[in-house]
Amino acid sequence: MNEESMQDGDFRSGYIAIVGRPNVGKSTLLNHLIGQKISITSSKAQTTRHRIHGIYTDERAQFVFVDTPGFQLRHLNALNRGMNRVVTSSLRDVQVVLYVLEALRYDERDQEVLKLLPDNRPVVLVINKIDSVEDKGKLFDFAERVGKDFKFAHIVPVSAKFGKQMDELRETLRSLLPEGGLIYDPDDVTDRSERFLAAEILREKVFRLTGEELPYSVSVVIEAFKTEKNLRRINAAILVDKDAHKAMLLGKKGEKIKEIASQARLDMEKLFDGKVFLEVFIKVRSGWADDARMLQSLGYE
Repeated sequence: MNEESMQDGDFRSGYIAIVGRPNVGKSTLLNHLIGQKISITSSKAQTTRHRIHGIYTDERAQFVFVDTPGFQLRHLNALNRGMNRVVTSSLRDVQVVLYVLEALRYDERDQEVLKLLPDNRPVVLVINKIDSVEDKGKLFDFAERVGKDFKFAHIVPVSAKFGKQMDELRETLRSLLPEGGLIYDPDDVTDRSERFLAAEILREKVFRLTGEELPYSVSVVIEAFKTEKNLRRINAAILVDKDAHKAMLLGKKGEKIKEIASQARLDMEKLFDGKVFLEVFIKVRSGWADDARMLQSLGYE
């Protein structure tokens, strides 16, 4: 990839926010758009809590995707209010918006997010999970119904889970980005540090391996992160609200936390392309999701 050629001619670049209510597949979409997993996913709402940039660069454009938390309309504790601020501030700082809906599902929660969308920059409606729709003719009627509520620049049906229509979506976005040079190095895939990504990977495993048993208000703190050549030594603490939650995480004879740590370590080694020595502890911190000082120390905006 020739960096000089990227700065000349019709090269385009810009920021693209990915917004929608919880659980419509925003993080899965981001991971497929950039071709690498950097944003964690699970079936639990509010898995994504931070704004994270995913970067995809080719010969003709650099796309800086901004993955945002799902906009929360209920349970507005300090954590959720902070995540909502991340969504609204992200919309002010981008050139294009991707508004993600789950195919054939559109209700007042989606309409509330729709009201936040800017009318002074292009918004692309992304209809996700089309693989779950047998009668594809229903997608046209669905797009027409949603289109009555907002003037979208384009409508693109995709399956983020199976990576379908990613090239088509990137080409649509390229046509909407302004001409400009590189924002990040062409080899970058995210603006986040390895320390941040390690915490997110561990939190994902907590969500995935505890199912609905554990409330989503669990967080991870990386207490030590040391790199020794191709080895990373990581000490992490999982924060929970109650002793009962700690017991859920430990599991019988500590088997659950061992499984969580093992799967997290394997994902970290894959992402960091090197060996990882991971130590995980569980700490009870009651009320952390409503503690402004604690939220600030955890990096919530």
